[in-house]
Amino acid sequence: MQPPLWRQLQLTAGALASIRSGVSGSVAFDAVEPALRPGVQSLGFHVLRWLGRAEALRRHLAKRTPPPPADALLCTALALAWDGEAAPYEPFTLVDQAVEAAKRNPATRAQASFINACLRRFLRERDELVAATETEPVAQWNHPRWWIERLKRDHPRDWQRVLAADNMQAPMTLRVNVRHTTVADYLDALAAVDLQGRAVGASGVQLERARPVQQLPGFAQGDASVQDAAAQLAAPLLLQGLQRPAGGAPLRVLDACAAPGGKTAHLLEMMPAGEIEVVALEVDAQRSRRIGETLSRIRREARVVVADAGRPADWWDGAPFDAILLDAPCTASGIVRRHPDVRWLRRESDTAQLALQQAMLLAALWPLVRPGGRLLYCTCSVFREEGSHQIDAFLAHNTDARLRPSPGHLLPQSAGNRRSVPDNPLGDHDGFFYALLEKSAL
Repeated sequence: MQPPLWRQLQLTAGALASIRSGVSGSVAFDAVEPALRPGVQSLGFHVLRWLGRAEALRRHLAKRTPPPPADALLCTALALAWDGEAAPYEPFTLVDQAVEAAKRNPATRAQASFINACLRRFLRERDELVAATETEPVAQWNHPRWWIERLKRDHPRDWQRVLAADNMQAPMTLRVNVRHTTVADYLDALAAVDLQGRAVGASGVQLERARPVQQLPGFAQGDASVQDAAAQLAAPLLLQGLQRPAGGAPLRVLDACAAPGGKTAHLLEMMPAGEIEVVALEVDAQRSRRIGETLSRIRREARVVVADAGRPADWWDGAPFDAILLDAPCTASGIVRRHPDVRWLRRESDTAQLALQQAMLLAALWPLVRPGGRLLYCTCSVFREEGSHQIDAFLAHNTDARLRPSPGHLLPQSAGNRRSVPDNPLGDHDGFFYALLEKSAL
């Protein structure tokens, strides 16, 4: 049976309170019991996408910020109800059930009358209150002010499009395993079970509607994997046109920050078995287990190593790599559509700290590339400090590196955004940065 809405609102507000305290969205929603998790996560994502507006409305409704549990419930209701056309339930119903949720929770019971008064006033004065918040940038764009200002500097012509795309729901995109099937055949297999999709990029399929992976034909056999269209560029960029070593030895490839293994799997799918050897490196032992699960499903093997990519002395055997994929830790500012909590968890100082880590990883891994080999640097970030500025600095200090044709900054695209590029071959996609570096031959 569908749980009562008041219970879902309680759990959604609890997840929001956890995220506000610094817990990631994935951890906060995973704490919800499995039977209730899909509905709560759906409501939670809606709340996180419109939290800036909700907080602005709350400031107009209340002179003082209420205690965290009550404030989380109040902002949850406001984020869900502020736009009547986009609200998942009728605003009156949301208000009624939010008050019920407050009454039934010991942590908010004392504030139930206050929450009721705020929300009833909101229903009476909704148009005026929304208009009063319209000039506040955080309310208008639902991102922290520092994030908005950084995007204005980094992408002066596109910052509004990026922010609008961030508030759209991302599509479910699959990567077809070309060692098992073709895009055309996989589209036919989808149609046979009444699932619709369209081809995107070289080996991608974008589903008309998201589905649990268990419903996808051939998923358990490795015929397809879930991977954003922009992320699917990594393996082809690194490997296409790269010559195998003399004597027919397999390409020796390092995936330097490999978990959960999507890009590792794609590297292996690009070439027949025996023509490529992949070392999948991951510093987190628990996350590294997901690499093995991914590779088992596609029926390919790699050498999985738990170690810090920035300390090669701990794990490198001294044999140079033909190619290295460095999907570096970053702010994740390009994948906000899929992880709407990221914008509220990040702090302005995080960008500089992560950029320093990225520079250290580049410096540590570049000596491991053979002359004539390649390193692909990528991040799922739209900030230039983690992209073009990072690579400009690297090239200035490494005269043996040259930049090959690369996409650079790919900004998020959403079909729901009227300013998106209609003929974009990748379809809807996340924000990424790619720079392909080649080491000068001896």
